[in-house]
Amino acid sequence: MDSGIFKVDMDFNRLQEVINSAVDKAIERHAFKTNLPPLLTKTQLMELLDIGATKASELINREDFPVIREFGFPRVPTHLLMVWIDEHTDWIRENAGEDWERKHKGGVA
Repeated sequence: MDSGIFKVDMDFNRLQEVINSAVDKAIERHAFKTNLPPLLTKTQLMELLDIGATKASELINREDFPVIREFGFPRVPTHLLMVWIDEHTDWIRENAGEDWERKHKGGVA
């Protein structure tokens, strides 16, 4: 009588390779989060969000936008920008360019 139990032989080294490969691909897909400096300049913000100078200035001048002005020029703390984006997804969707959308949906810009 078959009890429905089956045996799987797995090579531990091969399993580790598969896991490492999957993790590496996930890191590559989301590298924008880890390769950014802790503080963004206006130009870096524009490049990241694929927006122009006018839209970047609009963002930087919003009262609810995370910006530090004590360094002579506005700087945006990267980690707070990610939080702000999560909280304002509709604004980002309506105002950021197509490259930003592709980057954040797992596509390539």
